[in-house]
Formats: sequence, structure tokens, C-alpha cells
Amino acid sequence: MLGFELTLGLVLLLGGGEALVNGSVSVAIRLRVSPLLVGLLFIGFGTSAPELAACIDAALAGAPAIAVGNIVGSNIANILLVIGLSAVILPVVTPKTAWRRDGIFLILASLLLVGAVLAGDIARWTGLFFLVLLLGYMIFCCLTERVGQSTSDIEATQISQRPISLPMASALALGGLASVLIGADMLVGSAIVLARKLEVSEALIGLTLVAIGTSLPELVTCVIAALRRHGDIALGNIVGSNIFNSLGIAGATAIVVPIEVPTEIARLDIWIMLGAVLLLGAFARTNWRVSRQEGAIFLLAYAAYLGILVLRHSIGLA
Repeated sequence: MLGFELTLGLVLLLGGGEALVNGSVSVAIRLRVSPLLVGLLFIGFGTSAPELAACIDAALAGAPAIAVGNIVGSNIANILLVIGLSAVILPVVTPKTAWRRDGIFLILASLLLVGAVLAGDIARWTGLFFLVLLLGYMIFCCLTERVGQSTSDIEATQISQRPISLPMASALALGGLASVLIGADMLVGSAIVLARKLEVSEALIGLTLVAIGTSLPELVTCVIAALRRHGDIALGNIVGSNIFNSLGIAGATAIVVPIEVPTEIARLDIWIMLGAVLLLGAFARTNWRVSRQEGAIFLLAYAAYLGILVLRHSIGLA
């Protein structure tokens, strides 16, 4: 039964990711906004739905280690694994104007999450502040994008993707998103059942299986976007997803149930997350793209991080 769910989940992820990318690019063309904004708001926030559901479920079930581990671990996986793999397939181009806006806010959101984690808990008032800040950022993105979108950006998008009608494009994107989320949920559920049978700690489950599992929508979407030569969607997806994880998911979960942060995450994992964000910022500003070599560095760093987690678990520190 577990094998069937894993296989079906993978099929739904792949098919849904293809539909999501194609539909979203067509929506961007019809609305005359950049694919980056669509990747940032629609795909980035939409593919973070599994993290939101997993975190709230974990918090309500009295497992804060899984909730916090999922947020921090997903942010790490999104950059080191997802951007790394996407860049290895095709260098990820960084739009200068958008990165100056969204990259700075990504660093700010990450620093706020670091501060909350180091405080030892994420209270309801902190969660409310996070959500208000996220809403303000979303409004600001829409306003600045509509004013600053250039004709050349729109024309370049139209060349790379044959447009379809807005209703059909929206249906394709929403159907793809639904397929991706259902597939991810099946994979994550199976992985958690398996991990608990093996008596793996909740913190390790949150940082690895749940984090990677709930990042599968981002992984599939970004890889397909890279293969379709839409690196701006891949980057927008990850930036939007990490901002939503840090502010939206942490904020919403804390409002439902205040989150107590496990000490092991505050000691190491939150700093790995911040380091990954800063490294992405440095790479993105180098020739305004993430190259294949830099993508390989991300992948090697993620492999090393997973090795540290396994070692930490094996000697009883997590």
C-alpha cells in the first residue's frame, strides 16, 4: 500500500508540475505581468500549501519539533536542493529590479524567523505581525509590478510560450497545482508512516522527510520550469515559497498554537537556513544568475547538511 501511494504521488507531482508551469506562464502573458511575479505569488505561495497543512497538523498534535523543523528544513531544501538542481539543469537568471525588491525581503523574512527561533518560541502576537507584514509585501509586489513591467519583458515571455485563453490557462494552472499538492500529500504521509515505524526522532523527521516531502511541489515545478527555459519562474517560486514559509506558515501556525522551538534547531539548523539565503543572494548578484557551478555547490552543501543530520541523530543529539 505504501509503495502504491508513493508511485501515484510521484505521477501526480510530475503531471501537475507540467500543467502548473505551462498554465502559469500563459496567465502571466494574459495579465501582462512577468512570469517572476506569477512564480513568486501564485506558484511560490501555492506550492507552500503542504508546509502549511503539515505545520498546523503537527502543532495541533503537540509535535512542535515537526512544525518548526518543517519550516526551517523546507527553506534549506528549497535553496540548496531545488535551486541547486534547477541551476545545474539550466543557469537561473536573476531579474535585477525584481531581485532588489524580493531578494531583500527574503533576507528580512529570514532574519525575522531567526530572531523568533532564538527567542525560544513563536507567540501569537509574533505570528500576527508576520502575517500583516506578508500581506503588505504581497500588495507592494502587485502594485510595483503593474507599474514597472516593461513591454520587452512581456514580449520575451510571449516568444517563449504560446498563449492560450485566460480561463483555460487559469484552469490548467489550478488543476496542476491541485495535482501537485495531492501528490505531495500522498508522498509525505507515506514517508512519515515509514519513518515512525523506524523510530526516527520527530525533529529529524521534520527537517528531512517532511521538509523534503513538502518541498516536492517546489522541486518538481522548478525542475520543469528550468527544462522549459523559464528560470524566472523557478527563482520566483523559491523566493516566494521561502518568504511564505518564514512569515505565512510560521505566522498562521503560531496563531493557531504558539510554537515552542526545539533547542537543536536553534543551535544549528536555523543558521544553516540563514547561510543558504545569504549564499543565494551572493550567487544571484554574480552576473545576475545562479550558474551551473554554483548550483553544484548548493547540492554538495545540501548533501553535507543531510550527513550532519544523520550523524547528529546517530549519536543522540536530535
